[in-house]
Amino acid sequence: MSVGTSGAKRALRARDVHSAPASLRGDLTDLGIDPDDLPDGLVIADERGRIICFNAAAARITAVPAADALGRQLEWALPLEDLEGRRWWQLTDPYGGLAIRVGQPERNLLLPGGREVLVSARYIRTAPTGPVRRVVVSLRDTEARRRTERSHAELIATVAHELRSPLTSVKGFTATLLAKWERFTDDQKKLMLETVDADANRVTRLIAELLDISRIDSGRLELRRQPVDLGVAVGRHIQAHVASGQSADRFLLRIGQPLPDLWADPDKVDQVLSNLLENAVRHGEGTVTIDVEPAPSPREAEDAGTSVTVSDEGPGIPEESMNRVFTRFWRGSKRGGTGLGLYIVKGIVEAHGGTITVGRAPGGGAQFRFTLPVGTPAYLL
Repeated sequence: MSVGTSGAKRALRARDVHSAPASLRGDLTDLGIDPDDLPDGLVIADERGRIICFNAAAARITAVPAADALGRQLEWALPLEDLEGRRWWQLTDPYGGLAIRVGQPERNLLLPGGREVLVSARYIRTAPTGPVRRVVVSLRDTEARRRTERSHAELIATVAHELRSPLTSVKGFTATLLAKWERFTDDQKKLMLETVDADANRVTRLIAELLDISRIDSGRLELRRQPVDLGVAVGRHIQAHVASGQSADRFLLRIGQPLPDLWADPDKVDQVLSNLLENAVRHGEGTVTIDVEPAPSPREAEDAGTSVTVSDEGPGIPEESMNRVFTRFWRGSKRGGTGLGLYIVKGIVEAHGGTITVGRAPGGGAQFRFTLPVGTPAYLL
């Protein structure tokens, strides 16, 4: 009988506490805010450390029902520990600590079971050095941060793997040449130096990719706009593939006229074209068709642009992979590469104010289409 009465009183007290701070909930209501609508966990304790607000996000993050938390002490509902296993509330002591302290900056703390959360706190005082009247705690799940950290770790691992192979080759050949220069013929020396040169170029390209990713992610990708003839640029890339051993019959270039005058960064456009054509040649089959034609600008309906469509006749890209093509580390096959090329291509096109899409070509292969606006500098308008 006494146990049931005690439980009923506690439930009533929790319900009363939830509605008691009318000023708190009234202020939020006047602002059109419901604590349960907030994306982050919100926990508020009164001057005695009893919880008076415990929103839905806090209940989800801590796995403690709001009805159980309301009216309890902060230490009970949030038994937080730092990464060294020390009890956080004992260390910070919001109610008995320094009177000039206004809160705690965001930091990683652990819930029971080792679950990691981001926690920050604010101490509300009626006077600058007066007693604490409210403790406001913000809780945030660390899943997004862990995904970012995993992405960075994966980037580092990929870069380390890609760098190790060419640098091992460079080191091996240079050490061999230095130790046994006289024993090799001129042809053998030339072959070794050509291999070193090719591996050095590979390292240079990888470093350039990393710099591009850094600039794209930070929004600092610089464009040096000049007049660019996309038809001529595509023809130049086709000639380079033919010179490297590809059959001229494998490429079909179609140019629609008249093309508008395009202002873009020629080096960045070459990077886009090189990546798309190389992917079509390496991963596709049959004829690689490149269509260059005028198109409406992707940003302004009254302005013109130029589109380039690269299609092949290979197996194409699986439907379930279409939405991941332009993400980091996506690879269309197991033939190596960093998986960063198309991510950089998308960043370059969008930095020009353009768009890029992927789909299935009429011949069944992959089809990439990007559109660039005219991009005429303001001083020429």
